[in-house]
Amino acid sequence: MPTGTVFRNAVDAICRAEVMVLAAGAGMGVDSGLPDFRGEKGFWNAYPMYERLGITFVGAANPAHFQRDPAFGWGFYGHRTNLYRATEPHEGFSILNRWIRRFGLDHFVVTSNVDGQFQKAGFPEEKVLEVHGSIHHLQCLGPCSDAIWPNREEITVDHDTMRATAIPGCLRCGGVARPNILMFGDFSWLSDRTERQESLFGEFLEENAGREAVVVEIGAGTSIPTIRHMSERLGDRRGVTVVRINPREPWIDAPHLAVPDGALAGLKAIDAMLPVK
Repeated sequence: MPTGTVFRNAVDAICRAEVMVLAAGAGMGVDSGLPDFRGEKGFWNAYPMYERLGITFVGAANPAHFQRDPAFGWGFYGHRTNLYRATEPHEGFSILNRWIRRFGLDHFVVTSNVDGQFQKAGFPEEKVLEVHGSIHHLQCLGPCSDAIWPNREEITVDHDTMRATAIPGCLRCGGVARPNILMFGDFSWLSDRTERQESLFGEFLEENAGREAVVVEIGAGTSIPTIRHMSERLGDRRGVTVVRINPREPWIDAPHLAVPDGALAGLKAIDAMLPVK
């Protein structure tokens, strides 16, 4: 389908919609300056220390580090915590918020990102499902209980060694705390917070069953295809159109729409074609 036609069809889908689901993967954060971990080189460009150690993203994002060497585990996640706190959401978040207000859309965000950027951009907490958890919440490493609490820790990291200078502690037992994030090979992640979000999303889908809907999927790749699969399942429903914005892997079966752009470029292109109020 010619690019111009894709954008026009995307505009039509948004204008027709009563409901919008925003489905976001890691590519949503790239335009905010967040690193792209796609492939080992992408991860090592962001964290050259790990290349010297021969550690990949999968190796770094592993709960075993918190068991064996908590300072090293918190080196990676402490750096990411500080990075996400300092990062401002790019203009694309504002564009999405503007569409929701302009067209009076009931909406929900589903994201595999743990960075909290949607909440920072003004999306309500009760309208966000973080399928892999959030770096802005902590739990006990054990865990000693099912407690999950906000991450208010100040975590200083030595960038030469990627080790934290202090280890966040569990509020209950005083042991090591860890981010409430689903990591690779993870058997101690507490999923209660995410399950509550999933329940709210399920209620949202039930309440909006049969209404015209658009799923705007942004930056969700195939290496961990959680978000893509969710979009495609929703796209099987009657009255749902998926608009997939992805610069490398945009393909999706018709009648859904593939936009081969980065997050901000794709959103701005669609926004520019919306009819003037």
